[in-house]
Amino acid sequence: MLDIDGAVEATWPDEGVAAHYGDPAREQRAIAGGGAFVDRSNRGVVTVSGPDRLTWLHSLTSQHLERLAPGETAEALVLSPQGHLEHHLTLTDDGTRTWVHVEPGTAGALAAYLNSMRFMLRVEVADLSGTHGVLSFLSGSETSSPASSAWETLAEGVDARGTASAFGSGRDLIVEKGQIAEAAGKPGVPLAGMWAYEAARIAAHVARPGVDTDHKTLPHEVGLIGTAVHLNKGCYRGQETVARVHNLGHPPRRLVLLHLDGSADRLPAHGSPVTLADGTQVGVTGSSARHYELGPIGLGLVKRTVPVEATLLADGVAAAQEVVVSPDAGANVTVTLRRDSVPQPPGASRRLM
Repeated sequence: MLDIDGAVEATWPDEGVAAHYGDPAREQRAIAGGGAFVDRSNRGVVTVSGPDRLTWLHSLTSQHLERLAPGETAEALVLSPQGHLEHHLTLTDDGTRTWVHVEPGTAGALAAYLNSMRFMLRVEVADLSGTHGVLSFLSGSETSSPASSAWETLAEGVDARGTASAFGSGRDLIVEKGQIAEAAGKPGVPLAGMWAYEAARIAAHVARPGVDTDHKTLPHEVGLIGTAVHLNKGCYRGQETVARVHNLGHPPRRLVLLHLDGSADRLPAHGSPVTLADGTQVGVTGSSARHYELGPIGLGLVKRTVPVEATLLADGVAAAQEVVVSPDAGANVTVTLRRDSVPQPPGASRRLM
C-alpha cells in the first residue's frame, strides 16, 4: 500500500508499511467510526502443520491449545526458562495447519526455536513471512458500515485465516501479500496507517512486545496473564516463574498509560527514562502516539512501588499516569494458618493471644 498517493512509510518498528496516508487524525476517526483497513504486511507469519501440531504447541507455550477448534483464535507466549517474554503469538487453526503471526522481524527466530524442539513429533514448521502478511480491520462500532461490508466481502473472497484483533472491534487476516494490495484498490474502503493503529492500541492499554517490553519483562508486568496465559495447564518453559508471581509474589514493574503534557512539541523517545519530579528514574518509556481525542499518550514500565498518584516525567515531558497493571498484581494465594495445625512445644498453652 506504499504505492497509494499520500502514503508515508513508517519508521522502526514498522518499516515497509505506511505510517499514514496524509491525514492521521482522519484515519483515527475512521477507525473509531465505521472502520478502516490497516496494512500490517510487515508482520511475521509462521505455519505449523502435521497431526501433532496442537499438542506440541500446547507443550511449548503458555496457552491451552490442545483443543483449539478450526477457526478459533488464541494468544500465546514463548517464555525463557526464567519466565521472561520472548515471543507473543496470535494463532488460528484451519483444521490442517496452525497459522501464527508475530512481531516484524521475529518469525525467523521463532521458527528456529520451534524446529529445535521438534524431536520425533509429526510437525512441520514453515516461515511464510516472504509471501504472506497481515491485513487488519479495526472499527470502534459493532454496527455494519460500508467498510465492514467491504471487509466481509474480502474475507469471503480470499484464502486466508482470520484471527480476532488484539483490541477493539476488528479482525486480522493472514493473506498473500498481493491480496493486501488488491484490498487497497476497493472503492470506498477507508485506509489507516500505523500511526492511527498504534494510537488506538495505546489507548486500549495493549502492550506491544519488543516496543513496550524488554528482555526482562514478565507476563504479569504488562497485563498478558488474562489473554495469553492459561493458569491451569501443564508444564511449559517459564511456568514456574509465572506460577510463583501469580500465587505468592508481585511483579517488580507495572505497565502504565502516560497522559503526556500536550504543550510539549515532541513525544518521548522510545526507551527514554521515566522519572519522578526530583529526577529519580523509576521506569522506561515504551510506545507513544498522538490520539485524536486523548492527545499525546504513551505506555511505560515503572517500578511497582511508584505511588499511583505520582506525576511522572517521560523523557522530560510531564505525564500523569493511569494504572493499567495494578501494584497488587499477583499474590493470589490466601494462606489461612490454623493454630491447632502448628506444632507446639511441650507444656505450651494453646490459647490464642
